[in-house]
Amino acid sequence: MKKVCYILFLLMVSCTTKSNDFTIMTAEKILGNPNYQAICYGGYRTNTRDKEPSLVEIKEDLKILSAMNIKIIRNYNVHFKEAENLLEAITELKKQDANFEMYVMLGAWIDCKNAWTDLPPIHDQESERNAVEIKEAVRLANQFPDIVKIIAVGNEAMVKWATSYYVTPNIILKWVNHLQTLKKQNQLPSDLWITSSDNFASWGGGDASYHVNDLNQLIKAVDYISMHTYPMHDTHYNPVFWQLTDKEQTLSDKEKIDVLMIHSRDYAISQYQSVVKYMKSIGVNKPVHIGETGWATQSNEQYGENGSKATDEYKSAHFYQLMRDWSNQNKISCFYFEAFDENWKDSANPNGSENHFGLINLNGQAKYALWEAVDCGVFKGLTRNGKPITKTFNGNEKQLWKAVLMPNEPLVHN
Repeated sequence: MKKVCYILFLLMVSCTTKSNDFTIMTAEKILGNPNYQAICYGGYRTNTRDKEPSLVEIKEDLKILSAMNIKIIRNYNVHFKEAENLLEAITELKKQDANFEMYVMLGAWIDCKNAWTDLPPIHDQESERNAVEIKEAVRLANQFPDIVKIIAVGNEAMVKWATSYYVTPNIILKWVNHLQTLKKQNQLPSDLWITSSDNFASWGGGDASYHVNDLNQLIKAVDYISMHTYPMHDTHYNPVFWQLTDKEQTLSDKEKIDVLMIHSRDYAISQYQSVVKYMKSIGVNKPVHIGETGWATQSNEQYGENGSKATDEYKSAHFYQLMRDWSNQNKISCFYFEAFDENWKDSANPNGSENHFGLINLNGQAKYALWEAVDCGVFKGLTRNGKPITKTFNGNEKQLWKAVLMPNEPLVHN
């Protein structure tokens, strides 16, 4: 353990920059830089967003993330006070500690006309709220230029399985072009990067039905592509990769799971590469980063015990490390989903997978992916909701393994 902690300590030290360099950091310098680890963040602690996290609570969270060497976080919308509170909290922490460094990928939520209503959604027309959301994102980016380094126009706003709200690419293109024009007119910082964060298929990496001219123009308009990949979901929707060969069948249970998680990482890489391939096929060559990937630790749905048996803390931890290692080695930013569990996402189903993607649960317990960090004192002196950061399962690995599910998909023959 001492050796592991020493290596972790060296990593943290090597990933720390001098405070006098903070002012010159831009999205171009941050994205793809292994010294600037990324994560998706929401600080909600209850099963409703009506109760927003306070400044004190957000600062608690930011200190925890900073201790993990997270230096850029992604949020999803600006129509809740949480967005401005997040930026205020970072500002206050920077005043209190000259070495505190944190940047934000600011989300502007985009949806279609009649989204979230009883009326049929009209996907090629947009909600009137979109203009308000973009205006607020601009205001915040100008008010906090030292923190906001990216604006993402929409979150999974073009993928067609988002049936209740998705929009056609021309709507995203309209707002990306608007923001790029504001940059040229000096009404936004010139080094602010503009993107949209969406499923790999929405960026041309999947079904050919997405390969339309408006998407091609969007790819040309953004400063970089932010794509999502979720092998965990596809253990149900596309389970072919979630299987073992005859040779792999002879492995121990742990070795079988390890192999399946490598399959999952490779599946994510293949989706990343499919986006890069499509981008280059239309004559574009710009950065592609991962705006979201993650692995839930619990599910009573199709990913859990009665489904693909994909969700538990061991698999989640393994996927987390595999994706961190691969993205760091290839200088790809990976906004891992997500920092903390949030149970408003599926408030009607507490055991639903959407509530359990966090690396830390609602009780302030670090899941298996972060056990070593706890042991090494990374979170020493830090609290969440006044509680110190401890380990799930009381740190008992044998108890953890009792909750690990063994997939039983049909085997693929060599």
